[in-house]
Amino acid sequence: MKNIKLWVGILLPLIILAIPVESFGIEGLTVIEKRVIALFVFAAMFWILEPIPVYATSVLIIVLELIMVSDKGLILFRDADAANLGELISYKSIFSTFASPIILLFMGGFFLAMAATKYRLDQNLARIMLKPFGQNPKMVMMGLMIITALFSMFMSNTATTAMMLSILAPVLTYFPANDRGKIGFVLAIPVAANIGGIGTPIGTPPNAIALKYLTGEHYVSFGKWMSFGLPYAIVMLIIGWILLNVMYKTETPTIKLDIKGSFIKSTKANIVYATFVLTILLWLTDFIHGMNSYIVAMIPVGVFTATKIINKDDLKKISWDVLWLVSGGIALGLAMEQSGLALHLIESIPFENMSAILIIGLAATLTMVMANFMSNTATANLLMPIIAALGTTVESLLNIGGLTTVVIATAIAASMGMALPISTPPNALAHGTGLINTGQMARIGVIIAIIGLSLSFVVVYILKLTDF
Repeated sequence: MKNIKLWVGILLPLIILAIPVESFGIEGLTVIEKRVIALFVFAAMFWILEPIPVYATSVLIIVLELIMVSDKGLILFRDADAANLGELISYKSIFSTFASPIILLFMGGFFLAMAATKYRLDQNLARIMLKPFGQNPKMVMMGLMIITALFSMFMSNTATTAMMLSILAPVLTYFPANDRGKIGFVLAIPVAANIGGIGTPIGTPPNAIALKYLTGEHYVSFGKWMSFGLPYAIVMLIIGWILLNVMYKTETPTIKLDIKGSFIKSTKANIVYATFVLTILLWLTDFIHGMNSYIVAMIPVGVFTATKIINKDDLKKISWDVLWLVSGGIALGLAMEQSGLALHLIESIPFENMSAILIIGLAATLTMVMANFMSNTATANLLMPIIAALGTTVESLLNIGGLTTVVIATAIAASMGMALPISTPPNALAHGTGLINTGQMARIGVIIAIIGLSLSFVVVYILKLTDF
């Protein structure tokens, strides 16, 4: 089966490469643009079918771009049909995707997460924060969801989910075997992790990918993102909590939590605590000190490596696959933008005959549906270049923030893809406990996705009113 997927993913792009440019029926299409179409199809097939790991697909995209469409690529590709070749892309621009500010922003987040886990900051914060919620099952669930969402804003939601499921394990022993409340508690963790990631630019890869296209006059700072992302996440968290308590009502009257642990008291631990707080404060106050979120993200990297809090063994544990996956998406977007393909495709569609709300609705719905069946990062990687070009091209038509509005709505929609175990890593981890089945996950995931998509339009309207 995997071999079939592999050959399908390879043959379709090869067929596209073999078709003459004139046969596409797109006026002005160049050879370079045709090659980028083939690369897009290759990425789509391999990200959806996964004959190889998704991060490996991203690496291949970068390699193939360097060979096929760069100004230092294979001579055969540079000299072919020179009259209709089109604009070759700078090889330096393609290489720069490995060290994009977006990648370094995520790197800073990973360093914070690793240091917090290594010095038990995350577990101790969870222990302290759960205390005020008492022993009422509904309140305990709320506490678990709030803590999960908060951690997911600044840490990998995969790592957060793994940690919170381990904290949840002793809690589940208080439920009788047939109590549906147990299902609700298990589902509460991935739901909160997926929603919490929306709150900050580093909470989930689709947010970071969106920031790649929000530059210049459309630049969105860390604090600005949180000004709409955090309220949205809070509202969705409350909705998720209500739905879980209604759909999976527990019959257990009280739950006694017993999470042991204490803060580590050492010089290195204190450095971790101080750096964690300082980094978040600097992210939120960029309008005062003038450093953007990318530069601030390098502070924990520098501090933790210089003090040996993060050593060479720890560096091996960084989620390099996520960084490779995102960099491949950035490279694909770069090729579509600099070759002119994204703009070409958008101009060939009669958007002037569509209403603004329909344009945003179609973009967000397509993103959400695709994110349910493949990685939300891969979905954002595929769609964001086209949607960003759409936002730029029809900015005057939209009259509601144009590029900023469409890109933000798409990023939120990507995080709403949470109906299946394959949709997000938190879902996969929760499903892996064996305590819930796909149907139970899909039931809550679809409802939250529909509500979340509808609520995203409220966010769009507020952004318009506040001249965001």
